[in-house]
Amino acid sequence: SLFFLTASLPLFVCASEGCQSACLLCVSYSIELIESSAVCPFRSVPQSEMLSLPNHFVLQNNMPLSASPSSSIFWMCCDCCLVGKAAQEQGLPCDHSLSMGYQCGLVSRACCVHGDSDNQTQPGITSQPECGGGLLTCFGGLLGKCAHVCEGNNTCACFKGHKLKPDGRSCEDINECLLGVSNCRAGERCINTEGSFRCQREVSCGTGYELTDTNNCKDINECEAGIHNCGPELECQNTQGSFRCVPKVKCGPGYLQDALGSCIDINECVIQTSPCLRGQVCVNTAGSYTCRANVLNCGRGYHLSDDGTRCVDVDECKGPEKVCEGHGCVNQLGSYRCECETGYSFNSITRLCEDINECRHYPGRLCAHKCENILGSYQCSCTTGFKLAADGRNCDDLNECESNPCSQECANVYGSYQCYCRRGYQLSDIDGMTCEDIDECALPTGGHICSYRCHNTPGSFHCSCPVSGYTLAVNGRSCQDIDECVTGTHTCGENQSCFNVQGGFRCLSFECPNNYRRVGETRCERLLCNESVECLTMPLRITYYYLTFPTNIPVFTNIFRMGPSHTVSGDDIQIAITSGNEGGFFRTERMPTGGVMSVAKLISRPQDFDLSVELKLRRYGSVTTHLAKVLVFVTQEEPRVPYNPLLE
Repeated sequence: SLFFLTASLPLFVCASEGCQSACLLCVSYSIELIESSAVCPFRSVPQSEMLSLPNHFVLQNNMPLSASPSSSIFWMCCDCCLVGKAAQEQGLPCDHSLSMGYQCGLVSRACCVHGDSDNQTQPGITSQPECGGGLLTCFGGLLGKCAHVCEGNNTCACFKGHKLKPDGRSCEDINECLLGVSNCRAGERCINTEGSFRCQREVSCGTGYELTDTNNCKDINECEAGIHNCGPELECQNTQGSFRCVPKVKCGPGYLQDALGSCIDINECVIQTSPCLRGQVCVNTAGSYTCRANVLNCGRGYHLSDDGTRCVDVDECKGPEKVCEGHGCVNQLGSYRCECETGYSFNSITRLCEDINECRHYPGRLCAHKCENILGSYQCSCTTGFKLAADGRNCDDLNECESNPCSQECANVYGSYQCYCRRGYQLSDIDGMTCEDIDECALPTGGHICSYRCHNTPGSFHCSCPVSGYTLAVNGRSCQDIDECVTGTHTCGENQSCFNVQGGFRCLSFECPNNYRRVGETRCERLLCNESVECLTMPLRITYYYLTFPTNIPVFTNIFRMGPSHTVSGDDIQIAITSGNEGGFFRTERMPTGGVMSVAKLISRPQDFDLSVELKLRRYGSVTTHLAKVLVFVTQEEPRVPYNPLLE
């Protein structure tokens, strides 16, 4: 190691002023290590060397320096200082990159920068006597408190490249690069280091070169470094910035050396022109060749000449085999070539003209729709709904409607067509072209198209009504009742009155009972009673009323009202159905001015009712009875026949 080489130097070499300053730095650093229980990384001086120290290397308490934990540090600092002085004497840069550690590097650079430390003093450090005097002063004063150097007047100072911090003890590095006090040349970059700086090239040296400590580019010897890629048969020779591989073995006659350094036999029979005499054949051997009597064995494409001395080319184009099969044939030495027709290409392996699949070679460029390869050419075709254009490549829309594919109407669209039907028809779900009649009567809403009966016709429909009693309305769908009494189509006699009902009529007539006389078309009045009690209890009037309404009329619907022409305070009115309501379909209800008759339960089928409704009026102590004969004709709600397509 570095310290081993310097261990034999005189122990008093550090007595110089420059080394003394460096030693103070190391000793101060060692005390800090001891206080923090750190392990000192430096070497120790043998005990025999410590005992031979001069007397002035003794602490104030008369303890020898060898007993001090920092004694080995002191002599290590001298070694580091010697390295710096040696670098200065040989003209090497003080910022050398030896692996000495941080503290040793500081001491080495400090001694190198000073030069002859015996005749110079660092800025900021007061001159002191030999190691003994100054060292004792610092040990008794601020040693261990100053980061670098303790001066005789108990003040701290720093080595070159450092400056004292405001606390008066610590030192910090001066960034020469930041202050611009470096001496780096153009093309070099200043890099700050602890206590100094160094200049480094800004541009790299390039492949095959490396940067040295002197900031110069030096060739890398790849051969010595073992980073070449020469094979086992080749030898590495270094060149500036690179290397080259040369064969280790020189090939003899008849061999040729390849790029890998191997020796390859030269086939003299091939590279030389007629190496043997006429009638001889050349046979290649390892490193040479021999000539033998010619026994010709002509290869493919040749045949033996008539004199048997040479091989003559065979003209395959004139042979019976027809090698090119209809294409042009060109004879060549030992072979032939086919000049293929358009749409074919020559296969050099099979030596045949093969069809060119233009559709595969030029996809999407030959045909607008579909391309089909054929021998020697291709042909285009179109998809359904198009026809090939005159140029044989593009496709025009085909008007399918010209061939009348639809049963009714046809609309041409691009690439296709669309069939549609007239009103009352719809397209078949099977072929999409045939128009089928729409059975409007069978549609979900068909039951509401006609009020009575629906008749389907091709493309349309019509409605009908019952044979008698109804006629078709103007809208052609509803059935209207015929008032036979108005039109005079009834069959009532002279003594009968005609009463129209839904879908028909009734012929009505009545006779007044005994002791009553007719006073109108529908009323009978009682004759005088001559104070007979039986006569007085009979109705004063009998009135005939005719009502008609359809089946399923809502329950509680009022259908008849009766009462006196005027009312008097104190009137007592009673109303009741006296006959004809055996089924209980009707009921009466008393009102303030009379009474009403309403539907009591649903009447679901047509039927006639002959009701007698009696109203009794008690006024001023006498009772008067009025009788209403109500004829009710309940007709079919609305005639309707369910649709049956089988009956149409």
